[in-house]
Amino acid sequence: MNMPIGVIINVFSVLTGGVLGTVAGHKLSHEFKTSITMVFGVCSMGMGISTIGLMENMPAVIFAMVVGTGIGLVIHLGRGINAGAVLMQKGISKIVKNSNPDMPEEEFIDTFVTIIVLFCASGTGIYGSIVSGMSGDHTVLISKSILDIFTAAIFACNLGAVVSLIAIPQAVIFLILFYVAVIIYPMTTPAMINDFKACGGFLLLATGFRMIKVKDFPVADMIPAMVIVMPLSFVWSTYIMPLIQ
Repeated sequence: MNMPIGVIINVFSVLTGGVLGTVAGHKLSHEFKTSITMVFGVCSMGMGISTIGLMENMPAVIFAMVVGTGIGLVIHLGRGINAGAVLMQKGISKIVKNSNPDMPEEEFIDTFVTIIVLFCASGTGIYGSIVSGMSGDHTVLISKSILDIFTAAIFACNLGAVVSLIAIPQAVIFLILFYVAVIIYPMTTPAMINDFKACGGFLLLATGFRMIKVKDFPVADMIPAMVIVMPLSFVWSTYIMPLIQ
């Protein structure tokens, strides 16, 4: 059985970044924080483009993206994830309070909810955890970890040690996804896996656009696409392709 090495590395990166930002974050300039965030976005986009190239059944992947996002928007998945993040924020804030007295409480809560979603429910994390469980390929999560250690450090500059505690719910969510993927893997084919990776690549690309503030894609609402892409890939390659060849 695959070991959740990528998940462990990613969780540790958030924990470490939060500590580093709390201790030394005041030494980073605003210009540095802004510029490095732009680089994070470009890296996410690069990761997405590299996995989109693995796509084997383009119609199935595109259909999954459109229908999956439609499902997410209809059931208000993004709103639900934000609501869950608010509940996490309330629980964690009881343990560690706002360490930045200059930041208004409302701004603190909004920012904290944002990073809970970023670290625990991003398309990159969900995609990376599932790929890691299915194929033992930890590349996405390790690459994400490099970004997350700096992202956590930058957020911890303003929010303090509370950022490190997000590693706890992140570990729970990613490990669940990892072990569910281990169970699903024997029922998949190489083409289904590649189409799943390509679908996740679109989410990584959309995440990159959000990070560099070009377009606010509904990344959370796009997550259902990753649930339906493999069944659609199987149906397309098994039943539809033979009819049109």
